[in-house]
Amino acid sequence: MYQRTITVASRGRGTLEISREVAAAVRESGVATGLCHVFCHHTSASLILCENADPTVRRDLEAFMARLVPDGDRLFDHTDEGPDDMPAHVRAILTSSSLTIPVTSGALALGTWQGVYLWEHRRAGHARRVTITVQGA
Repeated sequence: MYQRTITVASRGRGTLEISREVAAAVRESGVATGLCHVFCHHTSASLILCENADPTVRRDLEAFMARLVPDGDRLFDHTDEGPDDMPAHVRAILTSSSLTIPVTSGALALGTWQGVYLWEHRRAGHARRVTITVQGA
């Protein structure tokens, strides 16, 4: 088993592709066939598998999420860190804090147009910890 934690510096709300970092961990692990588990250590950021060819897909996802869970919604009591605080938590819960991806022939077995992304849900940038664990033979 192999495990590595990386820090991803977000620039504020939006997506950052981390496919290269995850793929590098798989290569370093030496695992030929197995599973790669990716975990985000935060409650206001998440991980997604998403289209990696057309950035409008990710912009459209952000627009959808802004409509679904708007900043400053009067529904929320938890606003300790500002109007984007609770919406960021809801967004993270609606998406995912972890992903599991097959490893085949020593590489991530992603689809042609799939990429691994950290999705920052806060307006300000943050340093986000992501742990990558690779298991297999």
